[in-house]
Amino acid sequence: MKKKGHTPITKVKNPEPDVNDPDWVIWAAWADRITFEEIEKKTGKTESEVIRIMRRSVKPSSFRLWRKRVNQKSIKHRKKFEYSRKEITSKLKKNDYL
Repeated sequence: MKKKGHTPITKVKNPEPDVNDPDWVIWAAWADRITFEEIEKKTGKTESEVIRIMRRSVKPSSFRLWRKRVNQKSIKHRKKFEYSRKEITSKLKKNDYL
């Protein structure tokens, strides 16, 4: 017989740490969908402070990869993300009428 009420636990490769944990800033910095503005709202750390934390906390090669990724992705900055979304939607609308 099966046990009732047993919910399987899904394991995630990199589970989200507690917001009060210092590792949360590093986790959030690597997460694509969390902007610097959201990090600042939750922790009070500015973008330059997050960069400083990442420089101290990860290996130099990992830091370089992260910086390259952050500079290429427009979604780490809310204004750039919103601008890129507007560009995409305007292109889609133009193509619909062709």
